[in-house]
Amino acid sequence: MSPTPASAPAAAPPLPWNRPLIGPEEEAEVLETLRSGWLTHGPKATRLEQAVRDRLGAEDAFAVTSCTAALHLAFLAAGIGHGDDVITPSLTFCAVPNALLHTGARPVFVDVDPLTLNIDPEATEAAITGSTKAIAVMHYGGHPCDLRAFRQLADRYGLLLIEDAAHALHAVRDGLRAGSVGDLAAFSFYANKVAAAGEGGILAGCHDLVQRARLLGRHGIDSSAWQRHGKRNTADYEVTVPGLKYVMSDVTAAIAAVQYAKLPAFTRRRAEIAAAYTQALTGLPGLSTPAVMPGVEHGWFLYAVLIDPDTAPTDRDQLAAHLLAGHQISTSVHFKPVHTLGPYQAMADRPLPVTETVAARQLSLPCYPAMTDQDVARVITAVRSLWP
Repeated sequence: MSPTPASAPAAAPPLPWNRPLIGPEEEAEVLETLRSGWLTHGPKATRLEQAVRDRLGAEDAFAVTSCTAALHLAFLAAGIGHGDDVITPSLTFCAVPNALLHTGARPVFVDVDPLTLNIDPEATEAAITGSTKAIAVMHYGGHPCDLRAFRQLADRYGLLLIEDAAHALHAVRDGLRAGSVGDLAAFSFYANKVAAAGEGGILAGCHDLVQRARLLGRHGIDSSAWQRHGKRNTADYEVTVPGLKYVMSDVTAAIAAVQYAKLPAFTRRRAEIAAAYTQALTGLPGLSTPAVMPGVEHGWFLYAVLIDPDTAPTDRDQLAAHLLAGHQISTSVHFKPVHTLGPYQAMADRPLPVTETVAARQLSLPCYPAMTDQDVARVITAVRSLWP
């Protein structure tokens, strides 16, 4: 009798570039909210705002529908509009430039530092003119930009400093937490961020500016629905400015508050994954692993490698295709430079060589708390398989 043939090993399941880690705590908070009968901006959003104020040491915080909403409100509250320039990186998502155009202001794109991929302070200073109203920095991938340098630069020229901290909810540089240095800072709870609620954002910073943003973000009404529910008649209000509707719902806040509380543990796991990648991939010809400057506690939203096609056995796009087709591992690219996108091509008024080189070489590997050690090893093995 011949032996029974061994069954073929099962194919590895697809590994997404990102997957949120949602547990029973989030489920319980959402269910409690649904059963409470109060779904819009109320006690859960208020609790989240307080948690952000406590962690950042911020004067105020406002929970809104998205990080983009927070940025739009930041620019409106700061009085940024027609005739104003705002300096910002092009190696970023389009949220900041889009919001600026909706205020009538003009984004001025400058280059990034080749190590951290953050906006460069020297390039920023060189771009300041009499029309410059603010600097909008972005903390690329969770590595904070040089917060002290930008605070000093903004103060020296009398400019507002606004932080796009979508990648950096739990990151620190030189003892300063990302989002705690700017006049205003915007955070994200989007589905793929380090604290994921599907959507949602926070605007934090100076009390007067956040209060103005809060007014603008609830139709210009002088009190919230939750305040009127508890202390005033629901029809007892005044519209003091023509505002917008940007308040975070309590359903979203129920998830976001739990995720925000888990950030220290989430960040530790992301750092473990990043350390494993760096140990295994450092030294591969033509592949650069992310730099971490001294005094930085990285948030690790992105683990971004750079592939130099002149010295590596592959290029960025070939590596991404190999990981997906051969190993069912998804990756992502961060970002297509904003100055190359349709509405902004005419605004590229200076060379951005580092930005364009990075954009052609950058690849984000999976790096998130829901990954197992086996997942991490699988990514490492798949990447290294292209290097002889």
